[in-house]
Amino acid sequence: MAGASTPAVRTLSAAKIAHRVHSYVHDPRAESFGAEAVSALAAGLGVEAAQIFKTLVVELSTGALAVAILPVPETLSLKAAAAALGAPKAGMADKTKAERATGYVLGGISPLGQRKKLPTVVDASALRWDRILCSAGRRGLEIEVAPADLIRVADAVTAPITA
Repeated sequence: MAGASTPAVRTLSAAKIAHRVHSYVHDPRAESFGAEAVSALAAGLGVEAAQIFKTLVVELSTGALAVAILPVPETLSLKAAAAALGAPKAGMADKTKAERATGYVLGGISPLGQRKKLPTVVDASALRWDRILCSAGRRGLEIEVAPADLIRVADAVTAPITA
């Protein structure tokens, strides 16, 4: 999609990684940004809900923030995410801290192009797919990319992190 330049999209372009950007009309009344993306994109793109990933910011017991990327229909296992990132425990990060650290607003947080590159874990299920979608850095904007490319550019580890 022309004109959809966000730090996330620029990061992929600069790394010469094949990707596609998809947009949909974001409803400001949406209570679940992930569910909104699934409902807007899955059927039209011929992808399953499990191929659309959400980006969650967690706070590790060390005090550091980190990113967990997992399929929208799944629930994050904070214990598994903490273990994958080398910490004893994790909790969901405060909205303000997450937005400040990433430079994105909640519901549009991308794992790429963040203000401060955070340690990242991608759920191992991503490797089942030839392509996945994740936030492009704005509500209503998603990036379609090969999981291995996302993992490489985000400098992420993979682990089973769903409950």
